[in-house]
Amino acid sequence: MAPHATTPANGGDEETVVEEACALRHRHNATKNSGGEEGARGASSQPLAGGEEALSVERAFEDRAVPSWREQLTVRAFVVSFFLAVMFSIIVMKLNLTTGIIPSLNVSAGLLGFFFVRLWTAAIERMGLLKQPFTRQENTVIQTCVVAAYDIAFSGGFGTYLFGMSETIAKQATEANDAQNIKNPHIGWMIGFLFLASFVGLFALVPLRKIMIVDYKLTYPSGTATAYLINGFHTPEGAKLARKQVKTLGKFFLFSFFWGFFQWFYTAGDNCGFQSFPTLGLQAYKNRFYFDFSPTYVGVGMICPHIVNVSVLLGGILSWGIMWPLIGNKKGSWYSAALSEGSLHGLPGYRVFISIALILGDGLYNFVKVLIRTTAGFITMMKKNSTLPVSDNGNPITEAVSFDDERRTELFLKDQIPRSVAYGGYVAVAAISIGTLPQVFPQLKWYYILVAYIFAPVLAFCNAYGTGLTDWSLASTYGKLAIFIFGAWAGASHGGVLVGLAACGVMMSIVSTAADLMQDFKTGYLTLASPRSMFISQVIGTAMGCVISPCVFWLFYKAFTNIGISGSEYPAPYAIVYRNMAILGVDGFSSLPKNCLTLCYVFFAAAIVINLIRDLVPPKVARFIPLPMAMAIPFYIGSYFAIDMFIGTAILFAWEMVSKAKADAFAPAVASGLICGDGIWTLPQSVLALAKVKPPICMKFLSRSVNAKVDGFLGN
Repeated sequence: MAPHATTPANGGDEETVVEEACALRHRHNATKNSGGEEGARGASSQPLAGGEEALSVERAFEDRAVPSWREQLTVRAFVVSFFLAVMFSIIVMKLNLTTGIIPSLNVSAGLLGFFFVRLWTAAIERMGLLKQPFTRQENTVIQTCVVAAYDIAFSGGFGTYLFGMSETIAKQATEANDAQNIKNPHIGWMIGFLFLASFVGLFALVPLRKIMIVDYKLTYPSGTATAYLINGFHTPEGAKLARKQVKTLGKFFLFSFFWGFFQWFYTAGDNCGFQSFPTLGLQAYKNRFYFDFSPTYVGVGMICPHIVNVSVLLGGILSWGIMWPLIGNKKGSWYSAALSEGSLHGLPGYRVFISIALILGDGLYNFVKVLIRTTAGFITMMKKNSTLPVSDNGNPITEAVSFDDERRTELFLKDQIPRSVAYGGYVAVAAISIGTLPQVFPQLKWYYILVAYIFAPVLAFCNAYGTGLTDWSLASTYGKLAIFIFGAWAGASHGGVLVGLAACGVMMSIVSTAADLMQDFKTGYLTLASPRSMFISQVIGTAMGCVISPCVFWLFYKAFTNIGISGSEYPAPYAIVYRNMAILGVDGFSSLPKNCLTLCYVFFAAAIVINLIRDLVPPKVARFIPLPMAMAIPFYIGSYFAIDMFIGTAILFAWEMVSKAKADAFAPAVASGLICGDGIWTLPQSVLALAKVKPPICMKFLSRSVNAKVDGFLGN
């Protein structure tokens, strides 16, 4: 969305607008991926011989007054944010409870926020009542609020640690399923827990915002990209493209929604409907290889990088195509043939613990890698700031500051958030949490929480700094670390499993929220949104999420009786993984079946080696090496969604071959429409389930021999 691009003569030539937009997008990506200082500046201006500045974003907005921080916080912004937060929370919750793969929905949030407020202001303008125009700062506030709200659906642990405490998951784990290690979901305590745990991180790093954003010029690639898109939406060319993208999103939203409605009619029993269609044959279906006609995961495949989708498919082939059939042949030798089908002492134990080994190996490698890069980058920054380069005459060399950077820094430092608010807020919220969280989890002693809050700011800084450099948040890794440390500290006889899971939630919430807030500060810096309005928007969005997410989860929990059961429509695969991590931290390796520990060692080491090779070989080769974390996902739940995602990535690849510009511009809109439509269909589906309205037809597929037996039984 080049600010100075010429408007097409015909008033709206789609190809020209798309190509102009994508040309700048490619230039922006090349800049932000270069890292360092220039990466932080995004599409900052470069001096030309004639004294003008090329690609100056702020020159395009120079004649527009920047609204005050109070004017950026409008009623319409938060009304739109609320409805979008509900929609995205439903989508994220569905993804949480099916596969656990959550794509970035920031672009969709920014795009839909732009669209709905544009509708609002256009309607009011026709009536002559418009008092305040829609600005990019207000768009940034909406995007921040929505992302903060739906992020609670992920970091709140509804598909991981929080649901891992339940009796449903404990029964499948077969270990540590006594009363003191179980806490069943209830909407009351879940809302209370999230309010206690989610706000501490907002205050942890506020005093460091100038250091991270202005002094160190950290890139925060996702925050920079989001700011670029919002800036682009509010230029003439960007507004045209945004309207076309929204129209495309709407078409695929309706298609996806009505496809979900159509499929519902054929799901009157277990294993009925298109989601149980044996597209690759009955034997492949038995090994969870089939296309389940899910628009959600086709859309996810179009958003995720190609290597992620291919890695997921390779993981499914390796596990369900090769390993599990071979280990299944060892039944009676490696594990007892008398075990129940879901026992973790049998084949499911290999599935769960080998996937845990891959996840931990990948997580440990990336933790060390980001920690090294963070430490090295921090030392470099400190040295750079402590020594000033001098010219031949002994005077300090002053670095040329672009118009964009000067303008942004001036406004970023204008509305200060008092340090007393940050420090006082952290201490006050921490004190309340220390006093009240043991009332929610009696096994979680007050001194466990105190220790967590003492070390949390340091870990939050490491995570926020690492995210700024690499765009890689390690919140879940810090959470897993807390599982092992606090679970082992409490011990098995004192509810160590529940303590580990609860401590995981506290730690994840702090480090994740702190990194998200700093990322949002970067977006605000690049769109001239006030840090004060960004902070308030984040607080309001977090508060929304603490209420909306538990309500959405409760709807799923009450509407679908088999939620959390392996093989069901909503298996919540990571809940059993997190619970077994807690058991492993408390009980050690005594519960593993024969040779499982050896295989875990092999896959743990393999994850580290694969990552090491990816980092050592040239980038052109590295992009073909699979990701261990992505490969681990289908190990437990199967490959059906991997096929959906692979189809999505194949569609995107073909589209890019035909027209790269159009694919770049419209593929995210198509994918978002598919995800949103199918996700929103879950809401009426849940209402129908709660009202005991059942589908009229069961569409099921049988082999020839089974069909003959059924015909014989029925006397046909």
